[in-house]
Amino acid sequence: MNDWPQAWSDDNRGNRYGRGSASAQPEGARVMRQVRRGPTAPPGQGYGGVPPQPSYVNGQGHGGYDDDAYDDGYNTGQVYGGGSGGSGGRGMREPRPAPNWRRRIKVTSITVVTLLLVTTVATYFWADSKLNREVDLSKVIERPEAGEGTNYLIVGSDSREGMTADQKKELHTGSAEGKRTDSMMILHVGGNGDTLVSLPRDSNVTIPSFKGSDSGKFYEGTGRQVKLNAAYAEDGPELLVRTVEANTGLHIDHYVEIGFAGFANIVDSVGGVEIDIPRDIKDSKSGADFKKGKQTLNGEESLAFVRTRYALPGSDLDRTKNQQKFLSALANQVATPSTVLNPFKLYPTMGAGLDSLIVDKDMGLWDLASMFWAMKGVSSGEGKSMNMPLSGNSPNGNLQWDRAKVKQLVEQLKNDEAVTVSGN
Repeated sequence: MNDWPQAWSDDNRGNRYGRGSASAQPEGARVMRQVRRGPTAPPGQGYGGVPPQPSYVNGQGHGGYDDDAYDDGYNTGQVYGGGSGGSGGRGMREPRPAPNWRRRIKVTSITVVTLLLVTTVATYFWADSKLNREVDLSKVIERPEAGEGTNYLIVGSDSREGMTADQKKELHTGSAEGKRTDSMMILHVGGNGDTLVSLPRDSNVTIPSFKGSDSGKFYEGTGRQVKLNAAYAEDGPELLVRTVEANTGLHIDHYVEIGFAGFANIVDSVGGVEIDIPRDIKDSKSGADFKKGKQTLNGEESLAFVRTRYALPGSDLDRTKNQQKFLSALANQVATPSTVLNPFKLYPTMGAGLDSLIVDKDMGLWDLASMFWAMKGVSSGEGKSMNMPLSGNSPNGNLQWDRAKVKQLVEQLKNDEAVTVSGN
């Protein structure tokens, strides 16, 4: 029976070497029948991309191929188009190029700078959004002409807003309603040294004509003389600014206020403030109980220190000196690299400070930063701190300013001159 395909028989096979071949001679370059589709392959590339098959005679391939050349790519499985291109590079990878360190350093630097810029911008807008711009100085009438430099009115209020009963007890603040001012200072920032001037709260002043901050009603001045802190109690920050300007002739550019709780929180956020206390202090009303010498005060202790007056020989005058000393030390602590460069201290400090500050509507972060740097300069001896010059007591028992010295002081501040006037 014939098992070969149609038209194929033993007779048709002819003298071929292989199964069923009657010839003892090996067959020559054997051409396999291929079924091809598409165009004819270019010369030398075989059929359909299949590499040409060398023929062999007596173990030697035609065209000079030897056994090794024939085996190139076949034993490794790289038969079609995947070979290394020659037996000399079999299994070898080309060496990697040397790293371009200049490019890597450039890319890293650009990335770091970009991150810093993004963080800085984000921090700026975050901090700016936290400022409580509640004071509208445009409501202040009959203002004196602005001079050189920038003048800040810094107020420490006894506001207990938001404090729990336990906090009031812990901080010895009492439970009085409303707000009063425990301290008031004018900080002048200029090119000839910064000056910090404390205004005793018992200073005798005249309430001028003013417009109500809420009602907008005009109140004619009657020459009424009161303690300076009464102006704040009567109509808030706007009347206080109006009263300070009317009684000094100095234009106030910005207003900054901080309450009891906020003050203590800022101190705690920076890890306490180091200060040298000149004498032993014990005051049951403020909670102060300090020994003489250098020490670090936490928020509660700091509040007690700046509020104490009954245990001091000069009463309110000595208290204003302690307040100046402490606020300068606090500003110096906030501006240290250990705070500014440490995000775990910087952000809590900024958060505590910005949340508790009340400023005027035109106050910006740069203005606030300028104020802190100026206070730091005063602390380091680059500026001057003083009390408003006094001449004694007025007939109503309030502290009377020395008008001649106050006039000279205001002129020097207006003209941004070095202050030569001495205070109490």
